[in-house]
Amino acid sequence: MVRKVKRLLAAVTGVLIATGCALALVGTEAARAAAPAAPKPPPAGVDITGDRLTQPLRLRADTQHAEVVAVIDQVSWLGRTGLQRGPAAKDLGPKYTVVVLVGDVPKQTYDLYPLAKGGPRVYRPAKQPDLSKTRAGWFLGRLNMSETLRSVGVPLERQFDTVSGGVGGGERVIPEESLNPVQDIDEALAELQRLLLLNVGVVLVITVGLAGIALLVRRRTR
Repeated sequence: MVRKVKRLLAAVTGVLIATGCALALVGTEAARAAAPAAPKPPPAGVDITGDRLTQPLRLRADTQHAEVVAVIDQVSWLGRTGLQRGPAAKDLGPKYTVVVLVGDVPKQTYDLYPLAKGGPRVYRPAKQPDLSKTRAGWFLGRLNMSETLRSVGVPLERQFDTVSGGVGGGERVIPEESLNPVQDIDEALAELQRLLLLNVGVVLVITVGLAGIALLVRRRTR
């Protein structure tokens, strides 16, 4: 009799536990369904501040996608290391700070100098908004930096970043490959290397020739 009562109690306890778990699971699912969906983060964009801008120029990808892409293209190609020293302050011209955002959170910041003497410059500070580790450095900017910033709303005078011609006498943009300072630097370094090797070869030929002449002179004087 006692065993039957124990078995009955055990069965009832198991049913109660299973029922409680099921009710808890249903309650959790109901709570999840009732909870409002998490708001989507705002689209990525850029903020621009600088000379003659009375308030930040805020560009967002959902309404100004082409403008955001054009501005980010000015800094997206930068390498890990740049020059430690840039032009003198008097040669930099107006400064524009570009902050790249993901959602509504600033991630990267860059200082652009579209009218710098000798060509546009980009400065990447070591201290970044997302606290990432990077090296401060100066970079040659794209030749169309001034016109790109002007086209998105920065108060700059129009620059001759395009050349006339093409079908119908219109304007055609300078080819992209000609706007790549990294490629230009690589070509210049390769040319310098070839020139140095040529100079070394000439020096070796002259040295060998002088050594041969000295040897002949020495033999004749004996």
